[in-house]
Parts: sequence; C-alpha cells; structure tokens
Amino acid sequence: MTTVDLQYSDAEQSLAGALDDLLASRAGAGALIARTEQPETADLALWKSVATGIGVAGLLVPEELGGAGASYRELAAAAERLGAHLAPVPYLGSAGVATAVALAAARSAAAEDAAAPPGGSAAARMLAAKMRALSGDNAPARAGSQSARPAATAGAAASLLRQLAAGSATAALALPASAGPGAIAPGALSSDAVASRAAFPAGARLGAPQPGDSAGGTFRLRGTIASVADALAADVLLVPAEGVPNALYLVDAAAPGVHRAPVTSLDMTRQLCDLSFDGAPARPLVTGAAAFAAVEAGLVAGAVIIAAEQLGVAQRALDMTVAYVKERRQFARPVGSFQALKHRLADLWATIAQARAAARYAAACLAAGDPDTAVAVALAKSACCDAAVAAAQECVQLHGGIGFTWEHPAHLYLKRAKAASVAFGTPGAHRAALAGLVSLPAPR
Repeated sequence: MTTVDLQYSDAEQSLAGALDDLLASRAGAGALIARTEQPETADLALWKSVATGIGVAGLLVPEELGGAGASYRELAAAAERLGAHLAPVPYLGSAGVATAVALAAARSAAAEDAAAPPGGSAAARMLAAKMRALSGDNAPARAGSQSARPAATAGAAASLLRQLAAGSATAALALPASAGPGAIAPGALSSDAVASRAAFPAGARLGAPQPGDSAGGTFRLRGTIASVADALAADVLLVPAEGVPNALYLVDAAAPGVHRAPVTSLDMTRQLCDLSFDGAPARPLVTGAAAFAAVEAGLVAGAVIIAAEQLGVAQRALDMTVAYVKERRQFARPVGSFQALKHRLADLWATIAQARAAARYAAACLAAGDPDTAVAVALAKSACCDAAVAAAQECVQLHGGIGFTWEHPAHLYLKRAKAASVAFGTPGAHRAALAGLVSLPAPR
C-alpha cells in the first residue's frame, strides 16, 4: 500500500473554487428542477463553460495534445464540486470515461507501433514517437512484419483527444451505465491476460460492408445498447463491437444509421439514452486485447470519478441538513439541538469522512498507476455510494414535510445518489470484488 497525501493541493482547491463560483450562479436548485422537466436535460451552454472556460474537458489530456496534463486527483476534485451542485453536464462520460479510453487506446497503439518497421508518413512516425513518450515507452522501433497501421490508429486517438481537450467535441463510451470494471489494476497484467479475464463487453457487432467501405477503411455496426450515460450530448461515440477480432470503434453520433432515444431516467440531471446502430459507419480505434484494455481503463476511471462525485453529493446533503436543523424550531428550540438528531448527523459525518479518505486514495492510486488501484477503486466506489445514499435519505427525512416536496432539491440529491450507486458497478459488486482481491473467504 502506497502512502499518499490525501489533502487537497492548492491547484485542486483553486479548481474546486472556480467550479463552485460558476455552478452557484448557473445551476441553482430552481434551474435544475426546471431542466429535469425537459425532454433532454443536459445543459450544453453550462458544459461549454465548464469544459473550456475552466478547462475540465482537458484535465486528463497531456499538454502535448492541448490538454492540462493534470491527473485523476484534479479530475476527482472537480467531480466532487460537480456532484455537490448536481451539474447537468456530460463531464463524466466525456472528460472522464471517454478520455481515459482514448488515452489507453493511443498508448496501446503507440506501443504496438514501436515494433513496426520504419514506414508511413513522417507525421505518423512523429505522432507514434510522441505517444510512446507520453506513455513512458521510449524504446526505439524494432524491425518486424507489422504494418504502419498502429501509427494511424494512434493518430485517430490523438486527434480525438485534441478535440476533447479543446471542447470542440464531446464523447461517450457506448456501454450501459451499470457496466463496471473487472477486478484488475491498470497495468498490473499483460494485455493478453486482461483479455482473458472476462468477455468483451460489446453491445454492437460488425455488419455487412457497403460499396466503397474497404477503400476508405470504414466498417458498419449493427445492434442496440440500452441506458448509456451522457450519449445524448455526445458528438462521438466509442463503441465496443464484436467481430474478428473484437474492436473499439469511433462513430460519429450524427452519422446515418445512428439512433438515440432519450430515456426517462431516475436521475434526470444525468439522463440516459438507448443507442441503436443500423449499418452505422465506424472507424477502428484499437482491436483485440488492446480494445479490452482501453474499455477497462474507461470503466475503472468512471468508478473512481463517480466515487468522488458521490462524495460531493454526500457532503452537500449533509451541509443542507445541518443548516436546516439549525433554523427549524420546535418547542421553542432548534430541532438540531435534540440529542437524537445530533447523533444521527454525527454518525453521518463520520461515514462521509471515511468515504472521503477512500475516494482521495483511489484517485491518487489511479493517477500514479499504483498496484493497489483495484483494491482502492472497489473500496471507494462502495463506501462513497453508501455514504451518498445515507446522506441523501437523511436530508429528505430531516427536512420534514418540505423535504418531500418537488420544489425542494432534496429529492434530486437522493435520485442522483441512488442512480450513481448503480453506475459502474453496484456497491455490492465492488465489495464482492474487494473480497477476492484481498483473499477474504466466502461466507459459509
């Protein structure tokens, strides 16, 4: 286990403060409740400000590709504030999951290209060298029988990362919101070992080609994927698809054959949608074991980020509740002075403090590529989700009658906490994974 600093750095505090100022003025309770009654609830104008004005979209993207070159620690700090305000923006799917997938794909392609013979354009060779440097692989290219295709694939991933960092495109991973990571640590296993741990999580498959597809390197996808988060606002979809071999594909969300149907979700501040592909044109990003590893990287990142978000939800729900019980009076005294309520809130504070440590440790492990990442992620996701649900339930109950009304935002926090607890693996699934990771015996 690595010793890490769980305190917020000056940069993380500055980022959180900037988000607080923006969201307090643009995502108040009244605006949120009104937006949940619309057919599509994502606030794209607010997302533009968050993505480019504050720079959340490019936090994970290296500086060489136009991003901030930050880490999961900074993104987790941002997620806490976005969760505290229930911001209806697609940061989780785009700045978190899709960016992590694209980074993993670019680095895998660059590592494969290190074994390819010199060839291709000078731009492709330079890009491959840059991505190898970003991934920490400085080995010279070796002679072999592979083609220069990995360099082109690295170019596609790097181009996507540039667009994401600039805020000119928003992306989403086309998997159900409930899909969770496997019990592995990023980088702990070889790509072949990763691929053998679980079936490729694909909801789409390769379809019959159309005339001219082979010349342009275009493939066709068919299939349906239900309950995808942040896909309604996405310009680009990262679609895992079954084929020979299985692969991860880039799909233009506005292309012919792509259909998006909004879903009435429990948490309408993060609306889900159903995707269907009917001969949709697609470009391969990575194939085989590298595709599995890229998808896994995105799911692990999603679990870490949503754990941090749940921490923000829990803390805001507690703060709202404490403020209310200090003002609400019964029998000529504040209800917060009653010992029973003090004990409930003190227990909740302790639960959130423990969840904060777990969330910060998971973000730090993922940022450093620590071998303890899998354990930290499972612990953080389960602890933070339990804390958020408990805090939101107490918020509704201790606000009394007003807490059950549509006009009060308490129900929005409860819905976000419950919906997010299912996303990227339930607390129970993560606890089961944790038991295996630390060799706990199964119950008899």
